[in-house]
Amino acid sequence: MRIDAHQHYWALERGDYGWLTPALAAIHRDFGPADLAPMLEVGRIDRTILVQAAPTEAETRYLLDLAARHASIAGVVGWADFDAADAPERITALAADPLLVGLRPMIHDIADPEWMLAPSILPALRAMVTQGLVFDALLRPPHLSRLLVLADRMPDLAIVVDHAAKPLVRERIHEPWSSDLAALARRPNVMVKLSGLLTEAAAGDGMYHLYPFIRTVLEAFGPERVLFGSDWPVLELAGTYADWLDIVERTIAGLSAEAQAAIMGGNAARIYLGKRGRL
Repeated sequence: MRIDAHQHYWALERGDYGWLTPALAAIHRDFGPADLAPMLEVGRIDRTILVQAAPTEAETRYLLDLAARHASIAGVVGWADFDAADAPERITALAADPLLVGLRPMIHDIADPEWMLAPSILPALRAMVTQGLVFDALLRPPHLSRLLVLADRMPDLAIVVDHAAKPLVRERIHEPWSSDLAALARRPNVMVKLSGLLTEAAAGDGMYHLYPFIRTVLEAFGPERVLFGSDWPVLELAGTYADWLDIVERTIAGLSAEAQAAIMGGNAARIYLGKRGRL
């Protein structure tokens, strides 16, 4: 099974996508399953993991409703207020829906870089472990050292680093991102998504410029802990679904068939859908 481990749908009239402004003209419209279906068919993608794009529980419920109505969605990574006094109860309530497979606080938009280490969110994190939910880490390179502490503090929490922590591809800057990512990869509870890198590149960048960053991800985590994701439709800011899929498939073409299958779906099935979601 081939699984896109990271994609989004949204409806602008819902009104809780604060980051999605008219300045992002290419993606400032509604996107739903009918828009993605032709790309999944051409790319031979069987299922997707639908990921939150707004920091509200209302959006999470909206995504879960979409998942209930569309078999192409294997699971939802939603959002919950980790700082709420009743966060564990809220997370438990959301997790009553088996299609919820993870939660994603929008860390790169949180002003305090130490937020993920605050004692106040520990009850929420423990609730995630209890419910078997994956912690999707949406962050940037400066956050990696803090995530390392969190991974050590909570070894039972499954962590997936979104977009390889958004390295500075455009600037061709590899350090300290590369070293910090390698250190994080030594924690067995951490995985990484091979997604979002084309959006971080400069206009006109292709496989030649992206390859060193992709290679760093693969060498650090190995094919057994890397997940393919498109980050569509955000991807449309930089290229097409076919563009990114082609870059990833050409980059991993030298790996064994088993390793390629793991990256292109097997790992996502194991980490997100082993206990929850829909295969």
